[in-house]
Amino acid sequence: MTQTHAKTDAATALIDGLVRAARSAQTALGSSSFATRQKALHEAAKIIRARTNDILASNQKDLAAAAQSGLTEAFIDRLTLTESRIEEMAVGLETIAAQPDPIGAELARWQRPNGLDITRQSTPLGVIGVIYESRPNVTVDAAGLCVLAGNAVILRGGSDSQHSASLLAEAMVEGLQAAGLPGAAVQIVNTTDRAAVGAMLAAVGGIDVIIPRGGKSLVERVQRDARVPVFAHLEGICHLYIDKDADPDKAKAITLNAKMRRTGICGAAETLLVHQQVAGDMLPAIAAELQQAGCVLRGDSAARRLVPDMQIAEDDDWRTEYLDAILSVRVVDSIDMAITHIATYGSGHTESIITEADDAAENFLQRVDSAIVMRNASTQFADGGEFGMGAEIGIATGRLHARGPVGAAQLTSFKYVVRGDGQIRS
Repeated sequence: MTQTHAKTDAATALIDGLVRAARSAQTALGSSSFATRQKALHEAAKIIRARTNDILASNQKDLAAAAQSGLTEAFIDRLTLTESRIEEMAVGLETIAAQPDPIGAELARWQRPNGLDITRQSTPLGVIGVIYESRPNVTVDAAGLCVLAGNAVILRGGSDSQHSASLLAEAMVEGLQAAGLPGAAVQIVNTTDRAAVGAMLAAVGGIDVIIPRGGKSLVERVQRDARVPVFAHLEGICHLYIDKDADPDKAKAITLNAKMRRTGICGAAETLLVHQQVAGDMLPAIAAELQQAGCVLRGDSAARRLVPDMQIAEDDDWRTEYLDAILSVRVVDSIDMAITHIATYGSGHTESIITEADDAAENFLQRVDSAIVMRNASTQFADGGEFGMGAEIGIATGRLHARGPVGAAQLTSFKYVVRGDGQIRS
Protein backbone atom coordinates (compact mmCIF):
# COMPACT_ATOMS: atom_id res chain seq x y z
CA MET A 1 0.00 0.00 0.00
CA THR A 2 1.36 3.40 -0.98
CA GLN A 3 1.68 6.23 1.51
CA THR A 4 -1.06 8.15 -0.34
CA HIS A 5 -3.48 5.23 -0.11
CA ALA A 6 -2.64 4.77 3.56
CA LYS A 7 -3.43 8.44 4.25
CA THR A 8 -6.70 8.21 2.32
CA ASP A 9 -7.75 5.08 4.18
CA ALA A 10 -6.89 6.65 7.54
CA ALA A 11 -8.83 9.80 6.68
CA THR A 12 -11.83 7.79 5.53
CA ALA A 13 -11.79 5.77 8.76
CA LEU A 14 -11.55 8.97 10.81
CA ILE A 15 -14.48 10.64 9.04
CA ASP A 16 -16.56 7.45 9.15
CA GLY A 17 -16.13 7.36 12.92
CA LEU A 18 -17.11 11.02 13.28
CA VAL A 19 -20.13 10.51 11.03
CA ARG A 20 -21.40 7.53 13.05
CA ALA A 21 -21.10 9.48 16.28
CA ALA A 22 -22.71 12.54 14.67
CA ARG A 23 -25.72 10.65 13.36
CA SER A 24 -26.33 9.07 16.75
CA ALA A 25 -26.01 12.44 18.48
CA GLN A 26 -28.27 14.15 15.94
CA THR A 27 -31.10 11.76 16.75
CA ALA A 28 -31.06 12.98 20.35
CA LEU A 29 -30.40 16.62 19.48
CA GLY A 30 -33.12 16.77 16.81
CA SER A 31 -35.75 15.49 19.23
CA SER A 32 -34.65 17.64 22.16
CA SER A 33 -36.70 20.53 23.49
CA PHE A 34 -36.09 24.06 22.30
CA ALA A 35 -35.27 25.12 25.86
CA THR A 36 -32.58 22.45 26.09
CA ARG A 37 -30.91 23.59 22.87
CA GLN A 38 -31.10 27.20 24.06
CA LYS A 39 -29.47 26.21 27.34
CA ALA A 40 -26.60 24.52 25.48
CA LEU A 41 -25.83 27.77 23.64
CA HIS A 42 -26.02 29.90 26.79
CA GLU A 43 -23.71 27.49 28.62
CA ALA A 44 -21.22 27.57 25.73
CA ALA A 45 -21.28 31.38 25.78
CA LYS A 46 -20.42 31.36 29.49
CA ILE A 47 -17.55 28.95 28.91
CA ILE A 48 -16.13 31.04 26.05
CA ARG A 49 -16.17 34.17 28.21
CA ALA A 50 -14.55 32.33 31.11
CA ARG A 51 -11.76 31.06 28.86
CA THR A 52 -11.01 34.29 27.04
CA ASN A 53 -7.36 34.32 28.12
CA ASP A 54 -6.83 30.70 27.08
CA ILE A 55 -8.46 31.37 23.71
CA LEU A 56 -6.27 34.43 23.14
CA ALA A 57 -3.15 32.41 24.03
CA SER A 58 -4.13 29.69 21.54
CA ASN A 59 -4.80 32.31 18.91
CA GLN A 60 -1.33 33.78 19.43
CA LYS A 61 0.14 30.41 18.48
CA ASP A 62 -1.86 30.46 15.25
CA LEU A 63 -0.87 34.06 14.53
CA ALA A 64 2.81 33.36 15.11
CA ALA A 65 2.71 30.47 12.66
CA ALA A 66 0.82 32.61 10.13
CA ALA A 67 3.37 35.41 10.35
CA GLN A 68 6.21 32.94 9.91
CA SER A 69 4.47 31.54 6.81
CA GLY A 70 4.29 35.02 5.27
CA LEU A 71 0.50 35.13 4.99
CA THR A 72 -1.20 38.35 3.89
CA GLU A 73 -2.45 41.05 6.24
CA ALA A 74 -6.04 40.37 5.15
CA PHE A 75 -5.61 36.67 6.00
CA ILE A 76 -4.07 37.46 9.37
CA ASP A 77 -6.92 39.89 10.12
CA ARG A 78 -9.44 37.09 9.53
CA LEU A 79 -7.42 34.80 11.78
CA THR A 80 -6.97 37.28 14.63
CA LEU A 81 -9.04 37.08 17.81
CA THR A 82 -9.32 39.91 20.33
CA GLU A 83 -11.26 40.24 23.55
CA SER A 84 -13.98 42.11 21.69
CA ARG A 85 -14.19 39.47 18.94
CA ILE A 86 -14.42 36.72 21.54
CA GLU A 87 -17.19 38.64 23.29
CA GLU A 88 -18.93 38.99 19.92
CA MET A 89 -18.87 35.20 19.59
CA ALA A 90 -20.47 34.76 23.01
CA VAL A 91 -23.09 37.41 22.26
CA GLY A 92 -23.69 35.74 18.90
CA LEU A 93 -24.54 32.46 20.63
CA GLU A 94 -26.97 34.25 22.93
CA THR A 95 -28.57 35.99 19.95
CA ILE A 96 -28.88 32.68 18.11
CA ALA A 97 -30.56 31.22 21.19
CA ALA A 98 -33.07 34.10 21.13
CA GLN A 99 -34.27 33.15 17.62
CA PRO A 100 -37.58 31.30 17.20
CA ASP A 101 -37.35 27.52 17.26
CA PRO A 102 -36.58 26.55 13.65
CA ILE A 103 -37.68 22.92 14.24
CA GLY A 104 -41.32 21.93 14.02
CA ALA A 105 -42.48 25.25 12.57
CA GLU A 106 -45.71 25.03 10.58
CA LEU A 107 -44.69 26.33 7.16
CA ALA A 108 -48.05 25.74 5.50
CA ARG A 109 -51.32 23.95 6.21
CA TRP A 110 -54.34 23.12 4.10
CA GLN A 111 -57.28 20.73 3.87
CA ARG A 112 -58.24 18.63 0.88
CA PRO A 113 -61.86 18.09 -0.24
CA ASN A 114 -61.63 14.50 1.03
CA GLY A 115 -60.93 15.77 4.56
CA LEU A 116 -57.18 15.12 4.66
CA ASP A 117 -55.34 17.76 6.75
CA ILE A 118 -51.85 18.39 5.37
CA THR A 119 -49.08 20.32 7.12
CA ARG A 120 -45.61 21.17 5.84
CA GLN A 121 -43.37 21.21 8.93
CA SER A 122 -39.71 22.16 9.33
CA THR A 123 -37.19 19.49 10.31
CA PRO A 124 -33.40 19.39 10.84
CA LEU A 125 -31.22 18.73 7.81
CA GLY A 126 -29.26 16.09 9.74
CA VAL A 127 -25.46 16.07 9.77
CA ILE A 128 -23.70 19.11 8.34
CA GLY A 129 -20.04 19.28 7.38
CA VAL A 130 -18.38 22.69 7.54
CA ILE A 131 -14.99 23.13 5.86
CA TYR A 132 -13.36 26.48 6.56
CA GLU A 133 -10.02 28.20 6.60
CA SER A 134 -8.78 31.06 8.68
CA ARG A 135 -11.74 32.39 10.68
CA PRO A 136 -11.84 30.81 14.16
CA ASN A 137 -15.25 32.40 14.82
CA VAL A 138 -16.77 30.10 12.18
CA THR A 139 -16.29 27.30 14.71
CA VAL A 140 -18.71 28.95 17.13
CA ASP A 141 -21.11 30.45 14.59
CA ALA A 142 -21.51 27.20 12.67
CA ALA A 143 -21.84 25.04 15.77
CA GLY A 144 -24.34 27.41 17.39
CA LEU A 145 -26.59 27.62 14.35
CA CYS A 146 -26.46 23.87 13.77
CA VAL A 147 -27.31 23.08 17.39
CA LEU A 148 -30.32 25.42 17.44
CA ALA A 149 -31.62 23.82 14.24
CA GLY A 150 -31.12 20.30 15.65
CA ASN A 151 -28.24 19.40 13.33
CA ALA A 152 -25.03 17.65 14.27
CA VAL A 153 -21.97 19.31 12.76
CA ILE A 154 -18.53 18.07 11.77
CA LEU A 155 -16.06 20.97 11.61
CA ARG A 156 -12.90 20.89 9.57
CA GLY A 157 -10.96 24.09 10.17
CA GLY A 158 -7.78 25.06 8.40
CA SER A 159 -4.36 24.28 9.79
CA ASP A 160 -3.81 28.03 10.28
CA SER A 161 -6.54 28.23 12.94
CA GLN A 162 -6.07 24.81 14.48
CA HIS A 163 -5.24 25.90 18.03
CA SER A 164 -7.99 28.52 18.25
CA ALA A 165 -10.67 26.41 16.58
CA SER A 166 -9.98 23.35 18.72
CA LEU A 167 -10.41 25.28 21.97
CA LEU A 168 -13.60 26.94 20.74
CA ALA A 169 -15.00 23.57 19.67
CA GLU A 170 -14.27 22.22 23.16
CA ALA A 171 -16.35 25.05 24.63
CA MET A 172 -19.27 24.14 22.38
CA VAL A 173 -19.03 20.47 23.36
CA GLU A 174 -19.00 21.36 27.05
CA GLY A 175 -22.02 23.61 26.53
CA LEU A 176 -23.93 20.69 25.01
CA GLN A 177 -22.96 18.37 27.83
CA ALA A 178 -23.96 20.94 30.46
CA ALA A 179 -27.44 20.94 28.92
CA GLY A 180 -27.64 17.14 28.92
CA LEU A 181 -27.10 16.80 25.18
CA PRO A 182 -24.53 14.54 23.48
CA GLY A 183 -21.19 16.24 22.95
CA ALA A 184 -20.75 14.42 19.63
CA ALA A 185 -23.31 16.79 18.11
CA VAL A 186 -20.30 19.10 17.62
CA GLN A 187 -17.06 17.46 16.47
CA ILE A 188 -13.90 18.88 14.98
CA VAL A 189 -11.65 16.95 12.61
CA ASN A 190 -8.39 16.65 14.54
CA THR A 191 -6.07 16.36 11.58
CA THR A 192 -4.74 18.87 9.07
CA ASP A 193 -4.35 16.15 6.43
CA ARG A 194 -6.20 17.31 3.31
CA ALA A 195 -7.33 13.73 2.71
CA ALA A 196 -9.89 14.36 5.47
CA VAL A 197 -11.56 16.97 3.27
CA GLY A 198 -11.85 14.42 0.47
CA ALA A 199 -13.37 11.91 2.86
CA MET A 200 -15.97 14.44 3.99
CA LEU A 201 -16.87 15.30 0.39
CA ALA A 202 -17.37 11.61 -0.35
CA ALA A 203 -19.46 10.82 2.74
CA VAL A 204 -22.69 10.13 0.87
CA GLY A 205 -25.41 9.01 3.26
CA GLY A 206 -23.36 10.16 6.24
CA ILE A 207 -23.06 13.93 5.78
CA ASP A 208 -26.23 15.56 4.45
CA VAL A 209 -24.76 18.87 3.27
CA ILE A 210 -21.30 20.46 3.04
CA ILE A 211 -20.76 24.18 3.64
CA PRO A 212 -17.36 25.60 2.64
CA ARG A 213 -16.11 28.88 4.13
CA GLY A 214 -12.87 30.09 2.63
CA GLY A 215 -11.02 31.24 -0.43
CA LYS A 216 -11.76 30.56 -4.06
CA SER A 217 -9.52 27.50 -4.33
CA LEU A 218 -11.22 25.79 -1.37
CA VAL A 219 -14.73 26.48 -2.63
CA GLU A 220 -13.84 25.42 -6.17
CA ARG A 221 -12.49 22.13 -4.87
CA VAL A 222 -15.57 21.48 -2.77
CA GLN A 223 -17.94 22.28 -5.63
CA ARG A 224 -15.90 20.16 -8.04
CA ASP A 225 -15.35 17.08 -5.87
CA ALA A 226 -18.32 16.90 -3.50
CA ARG A 227 -20.68 13.96 -3.87
CA VAL A 228 -23.03 15.42 -1.25
CA PRO A 229 -25.04 18.66 -1.63
CA VAL A 230 -23.15 21.95 -1.12
CA PHE A 231 -24.18 25.42 0.10
CA ALA A 232 -21.51 27.79 -1.16
CA HIS A 233 -20.46 31.06 -2.65
CA LEU A 234 -17.37 31.14 -4.82
CA GLU A 235 -16.52 34.84 -4.57
CA GLY A 236 -17.84 38.09 -3.12
CA ILE A 237 -17.44 40.53 -5.99
CA CYS A 238 -19.70 43.17 -4.44
CA HIS A 239 -20.71 46.40 -6.17
CA LEU A 240 -21.68 49.89 -5.09
CA TYR A 241 -23.59 51.99 -7.62
CA ILE A 242 -23.79 55.74 -7.03
CA ASP A 243 -26.88 56.89 -8.91
CA LYS A 244 -27.40 60.33 -10.46
CA ASP A 245 -29.78 61.12 -7.57
CA ALA A 246 -27.40 60.03 -4.81
CA ASP A 247 -26.88 62.13 -1.69
CA PRO A 248 -23.18 63.15 -1.76
CA ASP A 249 -22.62 62.71 1.98
CA LYS A 250 -24.24 59.27 1.99
CA ALA A 251 -22.27 58.27 -1.08
CA LYS A 252 -18.98 59.26 0.51
CA ALA A 253 -19.63 57.62 3.90
CA ILE A 254 -21.10 54.41 2.48
CA THR A 255 -18.32 53.93 -0.07
CA LEU A 256 -15.56 54.40 2.49
CA ASN A 257 -17.22 51.95 4.90
CA ALA A 258 -18.13 49.38 2.25
CA LYS A 259 -14.53 49.17 1.05
CA MET A 260 -12.34 49.96 4.04
CA ARG A 261 -14.12 48.90 7.26
CA ARG A 262 -12.75 45.39 6.79
CA THR A 263 -11.26 44.69 3.39
CA GLY A 264 -10.86 40.95 3.90
CA ILE A 265 -14.52 39.96 4.28
CA CYS A 266 -16.77 38.70 1.49
CA GLY A 267 -19.12 41.67 1.88
CA ALA A 268 -16.42 44.25 1.17
CA ALA A 269 -17.11 46.29 -1.97
CA GLU A 270 -14.75 45.48 -4.82
CA THR A 271 -16.15 47.70 -7.61
CA LEU A 272 -17.57 51.23 -7.52
CA LEU A 273 -19.88 52.32 -10.33
CA VAL A 274 -20.65 56.05 -10.59
CA HIS A 275 -23.26 57.71 -12.81
CA GLN A 276 -21.64 60.11 -15.25
CA GLN A 277 -23.95 62.98 -14.27
CA VAL A 278 -22.52 63.10 -10.73
CA ALA A 279 -19.07 61.61 -11.27
CA GLY A 280 -17.43 64.99 -11.80
CA ASP A 281 -18.78 66.34 -8.51
CA MET A 282 -18.59 63.24 -6.32
CA LEU A 283 -15.82 60.94 -7.52
CA PRO A 284 -12.78 63.15 -6.76
CA ALA A 285 -13.90 63.70 -3.16
CA ILE A 286 -14.74 60.02 -2.64
CA ALA A 287 -11.43 58.97 -4.21
CA ALA A 288 -9.50 61.35 -1.96
CA GLU A 289 -11.02 59.83 1.18
CA LEU A 290 -10.38 56.29 -0.02
CA GLN A 291 -6.78 57.05 -0.94
CA GLN A 292 -6.20 58.79 2.37
CA ALA A 293 -7.40 55.61 4.07
CA GLY A 294 -4.84 53.60 2.09
CA CYS A 295 -6.99 52.31 -0.75
CA VAL A 296 -5.50 51.77 -4.22
CA LEU A 297 -7.89 52.79 -7.01
CA ARG A 298 -8.03 51.23 -10.46
CA GLY A 299 -10.26 53.10 -12.89
CA ASP A 300 -11.54 53.12 -16.43
CA SER A 301 -10.61 55.99 -18.72
CA ALA A 302 -13.54 58.19 -17.64
CA ALA A 303 -12.74 57.71 -13.95
CA ARG A 304 -9.04 58.43 -14.56
CA ARG A 305 -9.84 61.69 -16.31
CA LEU A 306 -11.46 62.82 -13.05
CA VAL A 307 -8.83 61.26 -10.76
CA PRO A 308 -5.60 61.12 -12.80
CA ASP A 309 -3.54 59.25 -10.21
CA MET A 310 -5.75 56.19 -10.42
CA GLN A 311 -4.14 53.07 -11.84
CA ILE A 312 -5.53 51.70 -15.10
CA ALA A 313 -8.25 49.08 -14.60
CA GLU A 314 -7.78 45.99 -16.76
CA ASP A 315 -10.66 43.69 -17.69
CA ASP A 316 -9.62 41.20 -15.00
CA ASP A 317 -10.06 43.87 -12.33
CA TRP A 318 -13.82 43.84 -12.81
CA ARG A 319 -13.77 40.08 -12.14
CA THR A 320 -11.50 40.18 -9.09
CA GLU A 321 -12.35 39.75 -5.42
CA TYR A 322 -9.39 41.65 -3.98
CA LEU A 323 -10.03 41.07 -0.27
CA ASP A 324 -7.59 43.93 0.11
CA ALA A 325 -7.47 47.74 0.02
CA ILE A 326 -8.00 47.91 -3.74
CA LEU A 327 -11.13 49.18 -5.51
CA SER A 328 -12.08 49.14 -9.18
CA VAL A 329 -13.92 52.27 -10.37
CA ARG A 330 -16.05 52.72 -13.47
CA VAL A 331 -18.14 55.64 -14.69
CA VAL A 332 -21.45 54.48 -16.24
CA ASP A 333 -23.89 56.44 -18.36
CA SER A 334 -27.09 55.00 -16.86
CA ILE A 335 -28.57 52.70 -14.24
CA ASP A 336 -29.07 50.17 -17.05
CA MET A 337 -25.34 50.17 -17.72
CA ALA A 338 -24.66 49.65 -14.01
CA ILE A 339 -27.06 46.70 -13.84
CA THR A 340 -25.54 45.19 -16.98
CA HIS A 341 -22.03 45.55 -15.52
CA ILE A 342 -23.11 43.77 -12.34
CA ALA A 343 -24.78 40.97 -14.32
CA THR A 344 -21.63 40.56 -16.43
CA TYR A 345 -18.94 40.67 -13.77
CA GLY A 346 -20.66 40.05 -10.43
CA SER A 347 -20.69 36.87 -8.38
CA GLY A 348 -24.28 37.14 -7.15
CA HIS A 349 -23.29 38.10 -3.62
CA THR A 350 -24.22 41.68 -2.57
CA GLU A 351 -24.88 44.90 -4.48
CA SER A 352 -25.98 48.32 -3.22
CA ILE A 353 -27.45 51.39 -4.90
CA ILE A 354 -27.00 54.84 -3.39
CA THR A 355 -29.89 57.04 -4.45
CA GLU A 356 -32.67 59.29 -3.18
CA ALA A 357 -34.93 58.37 -6.11
CA ASP A 358 -37.49 55.71 -5.19
CA ASP A 359 -38.08 54.63 -8.78
CA ALA A 360 -34.36 54.11 -9.43
CA ALA A 361 -34.00 52.18 -6.18
CA GLU A 362 -36.86 49.83 -6.98
CA ASN A 363 -35.57 49.37 -10.51
CA PHE A 364 -32.19 48.30 -9.13
CA LEU A 365 -33.55 46.16 -6.28
CA GLN A 366 -35.89 44.21 -8.54
CA ARG A 367 -33.62 43.75 -11.55
CA VAL A 368 -30.31 42.90 -9.88
CA ASP A 369 -30.28 39.14 -9.32
CA SER A 370 -27.91 38.75 -6.39
CA ALA A 371 -28.40 37.04 -3.05
CA ILE A 372 -28.51 40.44 -1.28
CA VAL A 373 -29.50 43.78 -2.82
CA MET A 374 -29.44 47.02 -0.81
CA ARG A 375 -30.35 50.68 -0.98
CA ASN A 376 -28.35 53.40 0.76
CA ALA A 377 -26.45 50.92 2.91
CA SER A 378 -22.92 49.55 3.10
CA THR A 379 -22.33 46.13 1.60
CA GLN A 380 -20.54 45.25 4.84
CA PHE A 381 -24.02 44.64 6.30
CA ALA A 382 -24.09 41.40 4.28
CA ASP A 383 -23.85 39.33 7.42
CA GLY A 384 -26.26 37.06 9.27
CA GLY A 385 -25.55 38.79 12.56
CA GLU A 386 -26.48 42.16 11.05
CA PHE A 387 -29.65 40.57 9.66
CA GLY A 388 -30.69 39.61 13.21
CA MET A 389 -29.84 35.93 12.81
CA GLY A 390 -27.24 36.02 15.59
CA ALA A 391 -24.65 34.67 13.19
CA GLU A 392 -24.38 32.96 9.84
CA ILE A 393 -22.79 29.80 8.61
CA GLY A 394 -22.02 31.51 5.30
CA ILE A 395 -23.53 33.47 2.42
CA ALA A 396 -25.09 31.16 -0.17
CA THR A 397 -25.12 32.53 -3.71
CA GLY A 398 -26.72 29.50 -5.34
CA ARG A 399 -30.42 29.33 -6.08
CA LEU A 400 -31.34 26.00 -4.49
CA HIS A 401 -32.53 25.67 -0.88
CA ALA A 402 -30.68 28.58 0.73
CA ARG A 403 -29.64 31.98 -0.59
CA GLY A 404 -27.99 34.90 1.22
CA PRO A 405 -27.02 34.60 4.90
CA VAL A 406 -27.50 31.02 6.07
CA GLY A 407 -28.86 31.10 9.60
CA ALA A 408 -30.60 28.49 11.73
CA ALA A 409 -33.86 28.65 9.78
CA GLN A 410 -31.99 27.93 6.53
CA LEU A 411 -30.42 24.82 8.08
CA THR A 412 -33.73 22.98 8.04
CA SER A 413 -35.65 20.87 5.57
CA PHE A 414 -39.30 19.92 5.92
CA LYS A 415 -41.68 17.00 5.94
CA TYR A 416 -45.39 16.65 5.24
CA VAL A 417 -47.63 15.58 8.09
CA VAL A 418 -50.96 14.20 6.84
CA ARG A 419 -53.86 13.68 9.26
CA GLY A 420 -56.84 11.67 8.18
CA ASP A 421 -59.95 10.02 9.56
CA GLY A 422 -60.16 6.74 7.70
CA GLN A 423 -59.80 8.05 4.14
CA ILE A 424 -58.87 5.55 1.42
CA ARG A 425 -57.95 6.36 -2.16
CA SER A 426 -60.27 5.16 -4.91
